[in-house]
Amino acid sequence: MDRFLFLMLASIIAGFALLKVPLAGTFLAGLEPITNLIGIIAIVFFSLVLIFKASMALLGKK
Repeated sequence: MDRFLFLMLASIIAGFALLKVPLAGTFLAGLEPITNLIGIIAIVFFSLVLIFKASMALLGKK
């Protein structure tokens, strides 16, 4: 179970990395809005998964 939680935390950190990656001045500059959107979706989704898993653990359900 710990590996799953660390994977979710790593996914959230990867989402933040996508938000902060500097693409200006490269040939990928046109993809910056897409990487921002993917980063935001990753952060929100994996945060909700962690909140759900934590609430289930607090309630004693698997």
